[in-house]
Amino acid sequence: MDLTNHPAPAFTLPREDGSLVSLSDFAGQPVVLFFYPKDSTPACTTEAQDFTAALPEFAATNPAAPCIVLGISKDSVKKHANFTKKSALAVPLLSDEHGQTCEAFGTWVEKSMYGKTYMGIERSTFLIGPDGQIKREWRKVKVEGHVAEVLEAVRTL
Repeated sequence: MDLTNHPAPAFTLPREDGSLVSLSDFAGQPVVLFFYPKDSTPACTTEAQDFTAALPEFAATNPAAPCIVLGISKDSVKKHANFTKKSALAVPLLSDEHGQTCEAFGTWVEKSMYGKTYMGIERSTFLIGPDGQIKREWRKVKVEGHVAEVLEAVRTL
């Protein structure tokens, strides 16, 4: 499923502090959405910490309309709150417990490990332009170097 040059699916989800976040809250600003499988796992922790460390750089790409970075998984608000505190995260984490946003972005996929298949979130990132269109997407993300690549793409918007 390639969503590039299509409108980003709308969503409203609770974040780790319980408040609701809608994609429409950021109309006119670029948004980076990163979908990750599970709180407090090694790769997901590294990815969230890398995005947290780069938040000032994302914001500085356009001071008039700073780039917003949001993480999404199916973990609960409570798990997100614990993960945020334990891992010193500043990036907002949204809870998609029912999976509707994951489905809309095509990140809920069949995966396999050790010969067993199961459904899970494919580590993916989407760059949404200020016009609400998906400008770039990364599927099957490898964490190392990913945030720098996304930041570079934001700079070229």
